Amino acid sequence: MRTPKNWHEKHRETLSFGGRIADAVANGMGSWRFIILQTILVILWMGLNLVGFIYHWDVYPFILLNLVFSTQAAYAAPIIMMSQNRQNERDRMHAEEDYKTNIDAKQEIEALSIMLKSIEVEKLDKIIEMLQEMKEKRK
Repeated sequence: MRTPKNWHEKHRETLSFGGRIADAVANGMGSWRFIILQTILVILWMGLNLVGFIYHWDVYPFILLNLVFSTQAAYAAPIIMMSQNRQNERDRMHAEEDYKTNIDAKQEIEALSIMLKSIEVEKLDKIIEMLQEMKEKRK
């Protein structure tokens, strides 16, 4: 028997192909692996252009490299914002599910409290009844 879907599974099913790609890009660009790899590529780019004896494809001040970074930033920013919007939606869904769970728990606690009070009243009634019987037997 399949267990009911939690809010993670429900949200994952609603993601479009573009949404999944945006999340993957944001996860990749927000990692140390990306920062280290990009740093290595920049150092190689600059190094090869500074010491290249035959061919300099991007001489100092590395205008092509700046263009590459500008293009990367122009595409990265909206993609990361799309991913953040989905994260906000995910957080909202999570908060709603938590709220529903809290309401259900409150109702169950109230029902248990009423049940415990009725049990206490029944016990007290029985104790009073037993005390009255004991009192009548003594007379």
